[in-house]
Amino acid sequence: MNWKLIFQLSLFGLIMAFATISLIPEHFEFIFWIVIFIFCAWVIAKRAGSKYFLHGFLLSIANSVWITIAHSIFCLTYMNHHPDMSPDKMNMPLSLRDHPREVMLIMAPIFGIIFGVFQGLFAFIASKIVKSDAVKAGA
Repeated sequence: MNWKLIFQLSLFGLIMAFATISLIPEHFEFIFWIVIFIFCAWVIAKRAGSKYFLHGFLLSIANSVWITIAHSIFCLTYMNHHPDMSPDKMNMPLSLRDHPREVMLIMAPIFGIIFGVFQGLFAFIASKIVKSDAVKAGA
């Protein structure tokens, strides 16, 4: 497992964590994430050597940690720029509607796992298309 690679690629998640607080509009965020997913999948396919899906999955888990920390710290600013993410709009139980930080802490692992599956699949597919540096070194 290449932990250095996972950490380095997770810095895109850290950048996006802060950029999505107030800079990137909610309806354009997915475009940035798709580009990041594709780039990270390509890098994982080139550098990981093996366990491509697991690298992608763990990368998204790391990203969800960065995002949760940043969005929790700047919760009010984030909610002002992302009204659809408020607990009221997400049909949360009444007991959680006044606690958006807690909702973020509950939802973060779920989103991390879901997007981890996608990032893992992107990395796995990229590994079938892109020649790994490890393969080139062995040839």
